[in-house]
Amino acid sequence: MSTAELHTLTGAYALHALPEDERLAFERHLGACEACGQEVRELSATAARLGLAVSATAPPALRDRVLRDITTVRQVPPPHGRGSRTGASPGRTGRWSRYALAACLAAAAAFGGVAVWQNHVAQDARQETAQAQRHNEQVARVLSAPDATTSAADLQDGARGTVVVSQSVDRAVFLASDMAPPPGGKVYQLWFDDGGTMRSAGLMNPSATDDAVLLDGPVGSASGMGITVEPAGGSDEPTSDPVALVAFQDA
Repeated sequence: MSTAELHTLTGAYALHALPEDERLAFERHLGACEACGQEVRELSATAARLGLAVSATAPPALRDRVLRDITTVRQVPPPHGRGSRTGASPGRTGRWSRYALAACLAAAAAFGGVAVWQNHVAQDARQETAQAQRHNEQVARVLSAPDATTSAADLQDGARGTVVVSQSVDRAVFLASDMAPPPGGKVYQLWFDDGGTMRSAGLMNPSATDDAVLLDGPVGSASGMGITVEPAGGSDEPTSDPVALVAFQDA
């Protein structure tokens, strides 16, 4: 995957909607790209706030319009180098999203393979949108469940963590606020506490200080959750002392 393509993945990454190989590639890219890091932090903060807001079902026509327009509107990549947001900056020339690039190539329709390639790119866009939509729907389902319980804890350096658990949905959502970034090359990993045995529940965005994370896997019989600092990509079991431990409240 090219650097230009990586610049367009900030939104999908902030919503945990990237497949594993693209997520790992993008996390390596984040270590050297401050602009993408800033955009991920901003998008993650927005997602966290939306997760706490009252949700409403969008009209079907609005959903259809968004899915149609996303294949034709390019995502403007974050600014890089020393230039301003509006001016040109080194390395920015030609840094179009793959959707805009597909549209430009389609204009030169003399090449028979272009239309096929453009269709594949559009399919990728729809798949990424569907993944993000499924994630948001699952988060909203947990937060709005009638049996949802909330447990909060103070984290390091004034950060705050809240976990919402629904036994009927059998899922949990972790909401973080003002978390300090992990050390370089590290990531926050979430764990379910199954009677003292820690079960991996996914990773947080290393660049996000505010985040809404749908924990991987069912809650099951877990009595709480923990957070540790692990190498990029995560670990099979905790390798460091927990940053926080949060006990689940009884429904």
